Amino acid sequence: MENATTNSSCEEEQIQDEHASAPETQEAGGWRSVYYIIGNESFEKLASMSLISNLTMYLLTRYNLSAIFVVNVVQIWNGSSNVASIIGAFISDTYLGRFRTLLFGSIASLLGILIMTLTAGIHQLRPANCTNRPHCQWPQPWQLGILFFALAMLSVGAGGIRPCNIAFGADQFDTKTEKGRAQLESFFNWWYFTFTIALVIALTGVVYIQTNVSWTLGFAIPTLCLAFSIAIFLIGRHTYIRKKPQGSVFSDMAKVITAACRKCKLKTSDRTRYYDPAPSESDHNNVRLVRTERFKFLEKAAIISDPSELNEQLKPKNVWRLCSLHQVEELKCLLGILPVWVTGICCFIVMDQQNTFGVLQVIQTNRSIGKHFKVPPGWMNLFSMVALSIWIYIYECIYIRVTKKINKRATRLSMSLRIRIGILLSILCMLVAAIVEQKRRDSALRAKSFASPMSFAVLLPQFALSGLNEAFAAVSIMEFFTTEMPESMRTVAGAVFFLSLSVANYLGSLIVNIIHKATSHGGRNSWLGGHDLNDNKLDYYYYLIAALGVLNFVYFNFFASHFLGKKPSNDTKKVQPKNSIPNQQNGEPPQEKEFDITIDPR
Repeated sequence: MENATTNSSCEEEQIQDEHASAPETQEAGGWRSVYYIIGNESFEKLASMSLISNLTMYLLTRYNLSAIFVVNVVQIWNGSSNVASIIGAFISDTYLGRFRTLLFGSIASLLGILIMTLTAGIHQLRPANCTNRPHCQWPQPWQLGILFFALAMLSVGAGGIRPCNIAFGADQFDTKTEKGRAQLESFFNWWYFTFTIALVIALTGVVYIQTNVSWTLGFAIPTLCLAFSIAIFLIGRHTYIRKKPQGSVFSDMAKVITAACRKCKLKTSDRTRYYDPAPSESDHNNVRLVRTERFKFLEKAAIISDPSELNEQLKPKNVWRLCSLHQVEELKCLLGILPVWVTGICCFIVMDQQNTFGVLQVIQTNRSIGKHFKVPPGWMNLFSMVALSIWIYIYECIYIRVTKKINKRATRLSMSLRIRIGILLSILCMLVAAIVEQKRRDSALRAKSFASPMSFAVLLPQFALSGLNEAFAAVSIMEFFTTEMPESMRTVAGAVFFLSLSVANYLGSLIVNIIHKATSHGGRNSWLGGHDLNDNKLDYYYYLIAALGVLNFVYFNFFASHFLGKKPSNDTKKVQPKNSIPNQQNGEPPQEKEFDITIDPR
């Protein structure tokens, strides 16, 4: 028996604009513009990641902070940077547009990393160097204040850059054509690939300079790189498609929630009238979202309970009491991705461990290669990026080409499969990390030394698995958010992606503090904390994160995977919406609207 169901993805009906300028889309945008955007992103990531990769080491050796304090600072800072992306998305959509938001965000980041360079170069801005840990001088409050201000400026910059860079790059393609959709599909992977390769090449030198030559010079180099990225971005300014800000979707969502709550007691029937105006030039991208059957309670925000709610032009007198069906569908799109969003959080918690505890493990291993060279701890994150880049290259340049020759068309792994593989890799990463940590600690205790005689190379598998987790899960989830959202909500998609990273940072910090307090009662050594991992039980913590990964895998398979967007089948038919009140424009009579209903052959 056939089940009639509405398509769950956010489909759009494109409204033809008689005043559209065709030459503009032909002269601007495309890969020519994306080259500048990816170039800017590569150098910006080089600057920011050269700081992130070695921030743990810098705080430990130059600010004399305890391990658990460092973990909290790094995770909270990362979380704040990602939360700022929501504010950046609002400002971009409402006031500045993506181009100027990216530019101002880059300038704020430049100021932040410049201050970090000053803290490294001016010794009065930090406590005296210490070699007798844990008996070291703690930084003064004003010294921490300068440090936190620099990190805050970097967070402000991230808030402008992160929600807009992917969206601004996607703006350069015409997704209404088959060629544009194919270009956009490859853009996500190549976006990750190009800046990761740049990081692998450059960070080997930058992190080595920071650790073994000079922190001042090591911070000055990414400062210059960030300045260079701004220059590249400005050079390509005449080639970009720059869409004007159309107002924040977040404001519309707040209006829908408020209106739906006000009308929560209303009952619907066949005679219920909905406010469904014809799209105008002021609408986001001049499109209308297809009405869906999910989250029906939100449609009460569009119910016309009284004719007096409309003015003489048939527009709402109070936009916080009456919203359009298009605004309702925008909120439905956001709610529709939340189950997959939760899955991403658990995957990202695993990625965070290598930037903090993973680096601490490296510090307490034998990092020597030969008699005169020691591997900087910050280099270990490069192995994650190398693993990510290798997989993306194999997937895009080998797997897809081979399947195209065999099947006469390109065959990609499904998004659901890639996310499942990513979750399994996150579990495997934590299990490997726990086993290796137990062996590292045991060997250090037997040798009665701070650093284990085991080589740092035993930690390479967990860093590589973390990179593969990112390649499968992070790339797929980013792609899902961007493609599931309509074009008018691409900035929201970027903000939601980085918000999931933020929640992962905060949740990871919360778990660390709970475990620290729960396992330190009665004079026992805590699983986490202190200056020496040999006194802790870090492997128990890794097993706990692995258990969360197992729960995440079950959650995704039995619940979240059902929310992945499905392409509409070929069996579609048009129906007329009942009792919708369109807007009259230019004296024309109201016209009938059409909504897609998909017939599921199952």
